[in-house]
Amino acid sequence: MSTITIATFNCENLFRRFKFNENISETKLETSIKDGFIMDKSILSTITQTERKLTADAIRATKADIVCLQEVENMDTLKNFLSTHMASAGYKYRMLIDAKDPRFIDVALFSKIPFGYVKTHQFSETGKVFSRDCLEVEFDINGKTLTVFVNHFKSMFDRSNRTPAQKRALTAPKRIAQCKAVLDIIKQKFKNTPQKNNWIVVGDLNDYPDSISSLKTFFESSWMENIVQTRIADPNERWTHFWDTTSVPIEERYKQIDYIFLSKKLATDNPATVPVIVRKGISLRATRYTGPRFAEVTDQQVASDHCPVAVTLTI
Repeated sequence: MSTITIATFNCENLFRRFKFNENISETKLETSIKDGFIMDKSILSTITQTERKLTADAIRATKADIVCLQEVENMDTLKNFLSTHMASAGYKYRMLIDAKDPRFIDVALFSKIPFGYVKTHQFSETGKVFSRDCLEVEFDINGKTLTVFVNHFKSMFDRSNRTPAQKRALTAPKRIAQCKAVLDIIKQKFKNTPQKNNWIVVGDLNDYPDSISSLKTFFESSWMENIVQTRIADPNERWTHFWDTTSVPIEERYKQIDYIFLSKKLATDNPATVPVIVRKGISLRATRYTGPRFAEVTDQQVASDHCPVAVTLTI
């Protein structure tokens, strides 16, 4: 048996961010993007090297062997990040397949462990609902196969003046379809016995684990377990994202939208494992967290608005 740690992280800082809050007009967008290329970079904000260092610090703190990322611009960006900020960390293996997201962000994976089989689902009939792919990566862990599915579901954000609840409801059908697609992919891969195989679904799924969640089919699946919800006893300690806004009540600013789902087999084989949420890189404005932070963190300068989530498993 081998023990490995796997982490998921919406790293936010591995692309030049679209200026969400500057009310950029549709006309400006149309003239700024042509044939999939950004022609006018004034619609983007620049991420500092200090922020990227904080992103690296947050990843190191997970002590992960396998790291799954969301919001990476491209493979060149990932390689540059690893060589500049994590050269000595041992992550020799990396994978990113360019997808079709309108903001040009992708999911990615890097690892200390070599991997073999890799598959993109963005072009299949099932995978057409993914703008950022469901990246499938297969590892051989001492003769046992471990499959990781990396996801980044449809955001609850849109540029309208609707309330957050209205935006959540409006965008829910896309996430519902993405849930179904992931489950279909798993069923197709493992035939009729997905609960008997070693696999993990991770990522920023952009909805909350409540009674009206668009992720309901995931939570109700007998194939897998949302271990942040089931294994962290205190509900106030399950949040993975801080929404830095005054437009919603304070309790609405701390939510779980980042997930690790273990297959039934992995969950059963690891009954005592508890996920770790690394909050040392979160904004100083996230006052619910009272633990230590990285030295360079301020109310504006952060590792991400998400927290890495990691779990250690015996396989």
